[in-house]
Amino acid sequence: MQALAARGLSQVALAGMVGVSTATVSKWKNGQQSPEAEALTNLSKVINVTPEWFTRPLPGKCSLPLFRSNASALSNARSMLEARLEWAQDIALALSEFVDFPEVNLPKRAFTDPEEITSADIEEAADECRELWNLGRRAIPDLAMAVEGAGVILVREETGVATIEGLSAWSQALGRPLVLLSADKQNGFRSRFDLAHELGHLILHRGIDRSTDPVRHKIMEDQAHRFAGAFLLPAETFAAEVRSPVTLDSLLLLKQRWGVSAAAMIMRLWALKIIDDDAKGLLFKRRSARWGVKAEPGDEGRAPEQVRLLKRTIELLASSGVLPVGSVASYIGLSANDIEMLTGLPEHYLSGSASVVHLAQLKSAASTATRDSGETGVVVPFNRRR
Repeated sequence: MQALAARGLSQVALAGMVGVSTATVSKWKNGQQSPEAEALTNLSKVINVTPEWFTRPLPGKCSLPLFRSNASALSNARSMLEARLEWAQDIALALSEFVDFPEVNLPKRAFTDPEEITSADIEEAADECRELWNLGRRAIPDLAMAVEGAGVILVREETGVATIEGLSAWSQALGRPLVLLSADKQNGFRSRFDLAHELGHLILHRGIDRSTDPVRHKIMEDQAHRFAGAFLLPAETFAAEVRSPVTLDSLLLLKQRWGVSAAAMIMRLWALKIIDDDAKGLLFKRRSARWGVKAEPGDEGRAPEQVRLLKRTIELLASSGVLPVGSVASYIGLSANDIEMLTGLPEHYLSGSASVVHLAQLKSAASTATRDSGETGVVVPFNRRR
């Protein structure tokens, strides 16, 4: 049951909270029995969704995401995050009844085995992605905006699972990918790299079956890391700015300009063969001795980039009267709090008590007619009403 995973509940715990036997919950989960009216009401209150949510047909599941860690101790956390990603899919599906999201604009690859992907393939895919998005060869000002503009549904929320930085999957129901990033660590440099890492999975590994084999898993993780470095730090322009010999202090200066950690830059320099194994090892030893394993100077100087697509879509529909604020939660079927967390809306926005300024507007019928006639019209960011 998706709801169990999303709430991190066991069947035993749910049975006690709803007031039924564990066997009954098992029958609900397996589709052998449907909850009676009173039990359905209690169940919806415990899960914090509308009763109607349980009667809706489930959309097709997303492709299985690839997690950084396959540790069995994190299996419940992985299930929870997969369920949250599927809830984000539900939200996007509901909103797609009113708007057109940006068309998916990602490089297409047909790899079926990670071992057939070469370093040159990864560099080529990263370069092609930059070209498709017209990003040039310099630092990307706002990666989250670029990703959403390419039709990716992006979610950033606190998960309580700091060891899992993000996950991504392709949605058959939406015909587009989704990415969920952890907001538990307020480090803009790491968040950008995590997003680029997930972008690598979406492009390179779309046609590759997920596996728990540790060797295969590591290959795919290394490839996503390599893609992130190549995408964020293009070979020619980045290498031209690196002073020789490479020092941690010189990398800190580049860190703020490129929005990439010193650790990631060390790995990129090694991948480009600008430094060898010995130099890479020495730089990491010095980094660990000076700053520790993860934290670096200047980490607080860049806030994580904000997600906008789902948030602005709801604000647009609400301000236009197409989907009033008070109707959003009941229309989607999830709790107001879950929708706010998954879309980046301010807390209490859907209850009408948040103070929000609406900037975007739906096109008027006149402007829509103008657009259809081929003349220039007003452009609404991200989406438009059908």
